[in-house]
This record gives sequence, C-alpha cells and structure tokens, in this order.
Amino acid sequence: MIMDRITLRNMVFYGSHGVSPAERELGQRFEIDLSMFGDLAGAAATDKLHSTTDYGRVYELVEHVVTARVFNLLETLAHVIAQDVLAEFPVERVDVVVRKPRVPIRGTLDFVEVGVSRSRGCAP
Repeated sequence: MIMDRITLRNMVFYGSHGVSPAERELGQRFEIDLSMFGDLAGAAATDKLHSTTDYGRVYELVEHVVTARVFNLLETLAHVIAQDVLAEFPVERVDVVVRKPRVPIRGTLDFVEVGVSRSRGCAP
C-alpha cells in the first residue's frame, strides 16, 4: 500500500488543557504537528483539491479541538485530534504530536511532548 504524507508542522494554538487549576484557568500555548498518510496519486493525477485532503480544513479541525475543548492530559488531546481527523478525512493513518512549552514542574526543560499514531480500522 502506498503511504504518501501530508504534514502540518508547528501549528500553535492557545488552550486550557492541564491537570492543575491554574493551567485550566489561565490557559497556555500548545504546539501541534500532524502527519496524515494515504495514497496521493489521485490528487497528483487530477491536480484538483477535491482529490486530496484539504489541509486548511484539517488546520481548522485541530484549532477547534485545541481551543474549544478542555482535557486534563496531552495524551487525550492528541488522541481526540487523531480520531477526529480519521473520522473527517480520507486518510489511512494520522500521527499527532502535542507539545506543551510551559510545564508546571520544578526543573529545566524546553517542553513536554506526547505523540500518538492512529490508523483507520484499528482500535486505539
């Protein structure tokens, strides 16, 4: 099976995800990478948007999940994004990485990152 890829890298949104009340009340920046896999030969042959996955619509879906919903865990946020993309778009697999640059822990680090991969027809 051909597995071509469309990637949206470093989408940035403001959301209210986290376990602590302060994280949920104040909100913070989240960075998302998303790769979708499938056969893009039809799109290449027709050169028409309707033959591929409209990544503008994918961006809007991710933005909605991050900004309109609230989750305790990055794992849940990444999973819901992946499941929603699979439900809405004709892709076979989606990989989602969620980064949280400001983590409320003692110590020095650039960010915390969670990644998930979900495929059509496979239970998580």
